[in-house]
Amino acid sequence: MTTWLDRIARLRTESAALLHIGAPLMATQLIQMAAGFFDTVMMGRVGPTELAAVAIGTGLWHTLFLLALGILMALSPMVARLHGAGQVIAMAPLVRQSLWLATVLGGLCFIALRYSSPLLTIIAVEPAIIPVADDYLRALSWGMWPIFMGMALRLFSEGIGRTRPVLLISVPALVVNIVADYVLIFGHWGFPALGATGCGIATALGMLTMLIGMIAVLLLDRRYRPYGLFRRWDWPDWRQLHPLLALGLPIGISLFLETAVFAAVALLLGTIGAVAAAAHQITLNVAAMTFMIPLGLSMATTVRVGHVLGRGDPGAARFSGFTGIGLSGLFMAAMAVLMFTGHQRIAGLYADDPAVIVVAASLLQLAALFQISDGLQVGALGALRGLQDSRWPMLIVLVSYWLIAFPLGWLLGVHWGWGPNGPWIGLIAGLTTAAILLNLRFWRLSARLEPRNPVRPDKV
Repeated sequence: MTTWLDRIARLRTESAALLHIGAPLMATQLIQMAAGFFDTVMMGRVGPTELAAVAIGTGLWHTLFLLALGILMALSPMVARLHGAGQVIAMAPLVRQSLWLATVLGGLCFIALRYSSPLLTIIAVEPAIIPVADDYLRALSWGMWPIFMGMALRLFSEGIGRTRPVLLISVPALVVNIVADYVLIFGHWGFPALGATGCGIATALGMLTMLIGMIAVLLLDRRYRPYGLFRRWDWPDWRQLHPLLALGLPIGISLFLETAVFAAVALLLGTIGAVAAAAHQITLNVAAMTFMIPLGLSMATTVRVGHVLGRGDPGAARFSGFTGIGLSGLFMAAMAVLMFTGHQRIAGLYADDPAVIVVAASLLQLAALFQISDGLQVGALGALRGLQDSRWPMLIVLVSYWLIAFPLGWLLGVHWGWGPNGPWIGLIAGLTTAAILLNLRFWRLSARLEPRNPVRPDKV
């Protein structure tokens, strides 16, 4: 008979296993945010037009990147399940197919970014900004193929539970990005001052560094040799590409829908006024930073659920999933308290304008209300990916964000005149709906997989 002490011990063991995988991923996510921070700070010293061009360009390429990355993210749970089942030989062909997929995705994004001027014109970007944003995106486009190839290799490493190399590689990539920003944006060390173009080149160089680092680790670290990733050449094989696309495409669409709703809210607040838009950007930046920790835990949860499910233990997979969801929710509960009690001080760190500080402080209090929901929804998404379930989560995201969050935000903020609070109340409603439905989905799906009367020792 399992006692409470046994359950607590099991919870501690599972939490430690999740954090062992997840801690490097959390740090990696924060480092990647740091790259964007330094891009913004340095471009801010060049001029407002250049800063606006990079901000708009970043929103465009990042949206495309997440859509394509979501497709590749199918690799991690598939590798994790194979790893758990001990099917080492089956991993390499799958990874090689994902590299072909990365090549196609990188090529499509390369073309899209180099011919983005018509889209910028359609969305009514200020004419003076368009050529600068176009130069930035053209320079950055050269990093699309390297970043997707590097991500495919990274997702393989994550799938087998080796996440520390991912963190170690992200550090030199950040350094390369920062140094290249300094040299190319401002024209130091004999290089010409390229402004936004230099920022795009620096970002592409950071992406290339990630790819080179991953290849070096996979070739030099003996622990990767049993997998034989580079022992042979494989041409594209639809039989293996199809399951990658079937699982990954809904993940990509989900990421796109989530990113797009926040972009749409930013545009909505832009119609309310400049103060509202600035306050929204501050609040969104704070929320994005707190989100990095549960996002890393979510990735680790995907891997842990895949591992134990591959071992043929759906009960342990269910326990791993809910442990990851619980840890994500607990962390975000702490962040909610921090944001709610320190909203005024946090807003003051970002702005000097009293009007912006007042509105941002108010929005930060609202953002504190959805922190727990945000942690629970991203944790559930990670657990469901571990079960290789992506179609229902995609539909839940669609309903939560585009049938609830955005329409409600528009109704409250614009139609009923609630101002900047309206769209954020819509986001709270959407994220809370997503958290409830995604966790119910994992509860039902994991219960369906677990035998009704299992006879097995408790194990993690």
